[in-house]
Amino acid sequence: MRVRILGTAAGGGVPQWNCACEGCAAARAHPSWRRLHASIAIEASGGRWYVVNATPDIAEQIETSADLRPGPGRRQTPVAGVVLTDAELDHTLGLPRLREAPSLHVIATAAVRDALAGGLRLDRVLAPYAGLTWSDLPEDKPVPLDGGEHVEIRAVRVSGKRPRYAAGLDVRDDAWSSALHVTDRRSGKSLVYAPAVAGWPPGLDRALAAADCVIVDGTFWDDDEPRRSGFTERTATEMGHLPISGPNGTAERLRTLPATRRLYTHLNNTNPLVDPGHDGHRTLAGMGIEVASEGLVIEL
Repeated sequence: MRVRILGTAAGGGVPQWNCACEGCAAARAHPSWRRLHASIAIEASGGRWYVVNATPDIAEQIETSADLRPGPGRRQTPVAGVVLTDAELDHTLGLPRLREAPSLHVIATAAVRDALAGGLRLDRVLAPYAGLTWSDLPEDKPVPLDGGEHVEIRAVRVSGKRPRYAAGLDVRDDAWSSALHVTDRRSGKSLVYAPAVAGWPPGLDRALAAADCVIVDGTFWDDDEPRRSGFTERTATEMGHLPISGPNGTAERLRTLPATRRLYTHLNNTNPLVDPGHDGHRTLAGMGIEVASEGLVIEL
C-alpha cells in the first residue's frame, strides 16, 4: 500500500490569503515554506488512487503528484474517488473542482453526506455536471476500498463537532469528524489518518496503538496559540484541536505509540512549525515524531 502526502496545512493554507502574520509573511518570502490544505492519497489497487478529503487545492495537488496525473487516455485518470473524514469546508470545497469527471465516487459517514447534500446542496449543484455516487464509511467494520481485496478502510469517530454551516441541520447520526483507519491485508500493515482531533476517545486510542504509521492533527503548537495570535478568544482545544505541546498535548501520547512512523499534519499558519528551522522540529525529532512534508510517499 502506498500513501502520498498531498497537503499539510489547516484551513486557509500557508500563507492564508488575508493574513500577514509572521508565518504567512515568511511563507511569501520563502516559497518552500508554503503548504497546501491537508490531504493524502491512498493507492487502492493497480494505480487507482483515492484522495482523502477534497480540499480547495485538489487540482494543484493532483498536478504536483505524478501518480495522480491523467493519462495515457485523454480523459483517463487514476483518481477513482474521494474519502471524507468530515464535512468542513476546507475538506470538501474541492469536490466542485472535480466536476469535469463523468461521476464522482465519494465515501463518507451519513452525517457528512447529509451536511453536503442538505447544507451545501452539492448533490443539486453538481448534478448538471457530474453526479455524486455515495458509499458509506462505516465505523463497525472495515470495507474494501474500490471493491478490491487488499486495502480496507473504516471510520474511527473522533468528535461530534459540526461545521458552522450545518448547525441547524437534521442529520441521521453525529459521526461528524472521524479518523480514517486504513489496512493493507497483504502486508498486515495499517495507517491512521486523523487531521482533526478534538479529543482522544478510546476508539482512537485503540486504532493508533495498532497502527504502523499515524498522521495526526498538529494544527496548533500549544493551547493558547490562537488567542496569543489575536484572531480569536478561544483556545486550541475550544476550537476542536488538541495542541501538540503542553499538559493536554498530543506529542507525549504519540511518542509512546509503537508505530514506526509518527507524523503531524494540518498545521495552522500561526503554528511555529511552519518554519522548518524552528526548535520544535528538533524537539519532536527527539521524540521520534516528524512533521509531514508534501510529496512524501509512505509504503506499508
